[in-house]
Amino acid sequence: MRHRERNLYWHKPSVSAEDREVRNVHKSCVIWFTGLSAAGKSTLANSLANVLHRAGIICYVLDGDNIRHGLNRDLGFSPEDRTENIRRIGEVAKLFVDAGLIVITAAISPCREDRENARGLLGDGEFIEVYVKCCLKECERRDPKGVYRLARSGRITNFTGISAPYEEPLTPDVLLETDVKTPDECMSILLNYLMDKGYIENLNCP
Repeated sequence: MRHRERNLYWHKPSVSAEDREVRNVHKSCVIWFTGLSAAGKSTLANSLANVLHRAGIICYVLDGDNIRHGLNRDLGFSPEDRTENIRRIGEVAKLFVDAGLIVITAAISPCREDRENARGLLGDGEFIEVYVKCCLKECERRDPKGVYRLARSGRITNFTGISAPYEEPLTPDVLLETDVKTPDECMSILLNYLMDKGYIENLNCP
């Protein structure tokens, strides 16, 4: 391994992320949704993508479930595999940022350290942690995929919130309380943050 690493060199791209930001007329960044299953991460992530796309802003959603069907299909749900899952998502998200896009991730990402490691892959201001907060009782009531019922019965092990811990963000960049606010209210909070911080300017949808 060490011998191979000695033969690896980082090649500086001829077109930088800053060049692409100028061309795209918006900043590139990762908007990282974290929260319990059924909290509303994927719903909000895709709603945001629709709003941005209609405004001509180049974006892409990396959904945690979808990634486990492909890139991360070899990973389970042990603590080690969860960490590797988030590491890979972070590395892919970094490539999207380098390409000048706004990348939106929707993954439970239960461990605070794993989320901070993902943040550490990116530059200042390129990682926005969005805590989609919803009480466990409401998540279980929604349970669109029936996973909480399976976890309670013991048919799913290492399930976040039931048999595995979820570490809440201490100081998220954006807090969306989906058990007390409507989806539209949550989206308004998020879009106002992105505009106030200068990530996006034009939301005039055609």
